[in-house]
Amino acid sequence: MSPHYIAVSHRAAHRCEYCHAPEAIFNLSFEVEHIIPVSREGVDAETNLALACRSCNLHKADHINAVDELTQSLVRLFNPRLDSWNDHFGAVGETGELEGFTAIGRATVERLRMNSPPQRAARLQWIRAGLFP
Repeated sequence: MSPHYIAVSHRAAHRCEYCHAPEAIFNLSFEVEHIIPVSREGVDAETNLALACRSCNLHKADHINAVDELTQSLVRLFNPRLDSWNDHFGAVGETGELEGFTAIGRATVERLRMNSPPQRAARLQWIRAGLFP
């Protein structure tokens, strides 16, 4: 476990800072990830760390940009230290999908594959249980 886990998970209220999955329903702790990877000159400091579920962390990998399908422009991914989640994302209660409101939101949803069938099904259950958003 990362030595930064306690501080980062507390700051994130034990939610994935990308898809907002509640850590409490998983049987494993979420991962502390570098928003800008060290391999891309990111720093190993709490200002560059985020709490991420396994799925978001795997799909983000070392990416910092993605294409917004609507505008076909390359945009940076959502940065939990700079951006407000509610400005970029929302949940569709009937389907469990996450909707990107902005180019950053749309590109992040796509790159991190936040609307895979298992994620949508789980999110619907979290919504019904009052655990999401």
